[in-house]
Amino acid sequence: MEQYLYQLKLKPYYLVHENWTKKEEEIINRHFQKLKKFTDEGKVILAGRTLNEDESGFGIVIFEAENEQSAKEFMENDPAILEGMMEGTLFPYRVALIRK
Repeated sequence: MEQYLYQLKLKPYYLVHENWTKKEEEIINRHFQKLKKFTDEGKVILAGRTLNEDESGFGIVIFEAENEQSAKEFMENDPAILEGMMEGTLFPYRVALIRK
């Protein structure tokens, strides 16, 4: 298995929380639940986000996939990307150190 990282960025419209409706809250919940499922299964190594609420904020997901194509499919099927709230950029990655 190879390791990958994808960076998530909210589309500018969604930087204003008042633009969120119940639909956007549900999308983010599905995004979180999917990442939690894959974390519990051992595919996702780490997922999180910065706490700044401006355009410099971002999230990352570090995960394992068989190859770049399957990594790209994994990223593109993230509900936040698939349903248009966030944009994702995929990178090959290698965890060098991780705490126990």
